[in-house]
Amino acid sequence: MKSTYIASIALYCTWALGSDAHPDHSSYETYDGYVPPFAGISTFAHLPYKQCWDEGVDEDYDIAVIGVPYDIGVTFRTGARFGPSAIREGSKRLKGYNDELKINPFRSWARSVDCGDIPFEPFDASHAIGQIESYTNYILQRPPTADGTPSRPPKLITLGGDHTILLPVLRSMRTAYKKPMTVIHFDSHLDTWAPEVYNVKAKQSRFNHGNPLYHAAIEGLTTNGSSLHVGIRSSLYDKQDVERDEALGFNIIKANAIFTLGVEGIVKRIHEILGPKEDTLVYLSIDIDVIDPSMAPATGTPETGGFLTREMRYILRGLDGYNIVGMDLVEVAPAYDTQAQLTSFLAADLIYEVLCMMVKRGLN
Repeated sequence: MKSTYIASIALYCTWALGSDAHPDHSSYETYDGYVPPFAGISTFAHLPYKQCWDEGVDEDYDIAVIGVPYDIGVTFRTGARFGPSAIREGSKRLKGYNDELKINPFRSWARSVDCGDIPFEPFDASHAIGQIESYTNYILQRPPTADGTPSRPPKLITLGGDHTILLPVLRSMRTAYKKPMTVIHFDSHLDTWAPEVYNVKAKQSRFNHGNPLYHAAIEGLTTNGSSLHVGIRSSLYDKQDVERDEALGFNIIKANAIFTLGVEGIVKRIHEILGPKEDTLVYLSIDIDVIDPSMAPATGTPETGGFLTREMRYILRGLDGYNIVGMDLVEVAPAYDTQAQLTSFLAADLIYEVLCMMVKRGLN
């Protein structure tokens, strides 16, 4: 028995150490740079990952994608803190040429990077908002290059997070560009609640996703008369809400304008409000709930009667030629999405449209 066992072990070792045990890797095909869209780590649209906040890191980039997984300010369903991850996952198939805008933003003059998520403490709203502003300031006001050339602000794409993040980002934009932004706010809600009117007493509650544009207007971060809301359709707290909103300098294009103006008419009306393309620094803020919840269910405060996805993409493309210096897409709460990831794919597609226009317009 013993001799038979030893013979079996010897036979096994002979087989295991044969030519097939250690195949010749020199005959394998080498990596050629192609990554299938479903593979790879989840940066936005497979953009290179750069630790943009680390000192000494090469800071030569033209478009920066940042994530802000903040949802301390929601008033209904939580979960938008997982939005940046879901949007990145939904963007994996974005690699190519936009035939509507006639550009491939990934094969162009622009060096685009994904900086990852801003670190902040998720326990105190005011403190977190300050951290978000500080890190965004660093992105927009990078140190001079190695040869001493002043760095211009990169175009900024922010993945939310709830809509509260718009306030610290607009503060940073105002500091970087030394002037207020013309904000186009796509949303089903006005987001100009006045804390003193709605009995918001606690310091923790003063900043929330229902009032970033109230604070922004009061602080002089938005242009008066040329900023606007598009897609509004929610009920209001009282009939004075619209009057207060207009007093803050905003115009309103309601979702129901799709029936009277149509998509072309909405685009024309936006142009009329914005004014000349050459003189306007545009910031886009897109709440995913501007889309009807039948097509974008994964959001914290859904409102029926919204735009269809094709209408929204068409309206966005109508901004081609404007100097869009920044954008955010917020309120994606993936826990409420379908298994098909409809909302995450849509969010990524809307960002892709804006990215294409940023690249097509250039830095000036």
